[in-house]
Amino acid sequence: EANELGKGSFKYAWVLDKLKAERERGITIDIALWKFQTAKYEVTVIDAPGHRDFIKNMITGTSQADCAILIIASGTGEFEAGISKDGQTREHALLAFTLGVKQLIVALNKMDTCKWSEDRYNEIVKETSNFIKKVGYNPKSVPFVPISGFNGDNMLEPSTNCPWY
Repeated sequence: EANELGKGSFKYAWVLDKLKAERERGITIDIALWKFQTAKYEVTVIDAPGHRDFIKNMITGTSQADCAILIIASGTGEFEAGISKDGQTREHALLAFTLGVKQLIVALNKMDTCKWSEDRYNEIVKETSNFIKKVGYNPKSVPFVPISGFNGDNMLEPSTNCPWY
């Protein structure tokens, strides 16, 4: 359906972004829930908005979470903007910890835009680790996963694009 409407790059977000405005704009506006069970756990995925205009909804979703996946853009300039003093990456990590989320996973998105550079990955991991430690997380217990949301690399199965990971 996403492809048919020219939104193929949003195919993974499309699963949980149900509002017409979300699909048209390519951003999450409201929280969405998706439940499933494994042999050991009952899991509820809460898709919360990351856009600054919808921070209230992000707080609502995050306050219900046991674990958060912090999505960081790896593109040149994008990571730096997010981790800057007033950046959203900082705000989201701080909010998650403040709201009681003790487990964190960091997904380094858009790794395809930096040609799956291991150096770029290591740079982002180092800088993010320094920051999340100040927030209260233990970086040694936080997995950092290089992904490409556009191509689906490392989202459902291991990618051949980053043999170093």
